[in-house]
Amino acid sequence: MSDPEPCRMKHTEDPEEQRELMEESDESEELSEVEEESEELSEVEEKHQVKPGEKHLSRSKTKKTFLKRRKANKYFTCTQCGKSLKSKRNLERHMRIHTGEKPFSCDQCGKSFTSKQTLEIHMRIHTGEKPFSCDQCGKRFAAKQRLERHMRIHTGKKPFTCDQCGKTFLRSSNLKAHLTVHTEEKPHSCSVCGKSFSLLTYLHAHQKIHTAVREYMCFECEKTFMTANCLKLHEIIHSGEKPYMCSHCDKRFSRSEHLKTHERIHRGEKPYKCSHCDKRFSRSEHLKTHERIHSGEKPYKCSHCDKRFIVSSHLKSHERVHTGEKPYKCSHCDKRFSVSANLKTHERIHTGEKPYKCSHCDKRFIQSASLKLHERIHTGEKPYKCSQCEKRFSHSTSLKLHERIHSGEKPHTCDQCGKSFSIKSLLKIHMKIHAVQKPHHHSLRSRPDGREQERKNRSRKISLLPSV
Repeated sequence: MSDPEPCRMKHTEDPEEQRELMEESDESEELSEVEEESEELSEVEEKHQVKPGEKHLSRSKTKKTFLKRRKANKYFTCTQCGKSLKSKRNLERHMRIHTGEKPFSCDQCGKSFTSKQTLEIHMRIHTGEKPFSCDQCGKRFAAKQRLERHMRIHTGKKPFTCDQCGKTFLRSSNLKAHLTVHTEEKPHSCSVCGKSFSLLTYLHAHQKIHTAVREYMCFECEKTFMTANCLKLHEIIHSGEKPYMCSHCDKRFSRSEHLKTHERIHRGEKPYKCSHCDKRFSRSEHLKTHERIHSGEKPYKCSHCDKRFIVSSHLKSHERVHTGEKPYKCSHCDKRFSVSANLKTHERIHTGEKPYKCSHCDKRFIQSASLKLHERIHTGEKPYKCSQCEKRFSHSTSLKLHERIHSGEKPHTCDQCGKSFSIKSLLKIHMKIHAVQKPHHHSLRSRPDGREQERKNRSRKISLLPSV
């Protein structure tokens, strides 16, 4: 008896995949209708080619001729939404969207569909059949529409165009999602927190945060996910697959969007500009984070204290101060860290790696921040100016210490006598006064170089000489 195949998901059906199949079916229908219209219009234009001595027929007149011809043809119009379809069968199938009728059922899982074609495509999920193969890269697909959509990656074809801004898209669903940017309409609201969304799919994904439903499970590590797409992206970690390679360097990526973002480094492209200052960014999320500096927004609050943060990762790192958690352990010694970046920097002490080289001299550094500070020696840059006087500093810490002269702030207090100091190092020196074992001070009489002992020996010799 063979071992059962490991289950990738807690539920056999994949609503995301089903929705994609439906979208692809609608998309294919939409494209074929557009192509039919285009062919008909071309036929009309061919019939009205300008002959010698004849007046040129305008594009608008050509289109009017086309519309007249189209009216002459029998079209079936939906009474619910006004959509025109070429055949009665297409109209009947379309009407099921409004009635909710799904007469075609899967005998494996019981899921119902509006068309026989969609059921046939769905059945391939159970059989694992993928009859459509890409002649460019060999990738296989269960549906012809999915192959056609995939081929657009190779051809660069984006058939769906926004009539507002001219932006083009691979999929009709992406265009529909994009159009909400122009309308700013968010009709779908969360019943739990009131947050609004432009698309129903976005709302459904958001609602899983409240319900904590994670129905998709990785069979490698048993980690669960809210969507099938998130699971697919996670599984790349185990496979180590990085199919997307940079055309400028040899760096590879597991996701196409990561490659796209990376390639902006080579092009120097920074499409996202701050609305408050002239700073630009290569990633939209970096712009969003930056703009919080201007707005003062700090949406992430510590559950242990009242401290707030601009970025969620900063909150996560901060909360480890309260919990004492240090999940990142050095592979060379037993030292542990609460932040992965700190571990990476620490391990360079063991490896001797100094990846950051000064562009002015041959000096190298473990951290980029150390390089930045060092280079100010060469450039003479002093970006930190005192708000009380004209004095400038190359380090922010130097400015902070200097400003205490003006404010009179002395945050470092002796727990023995209550005396305060502006600098921690001064407090450490002061604490030696209170130490039980006072530091040994060498006087001129008892010099540590041995001369005092030599003088004593000479005196002893003189005293032993016989008196005259």
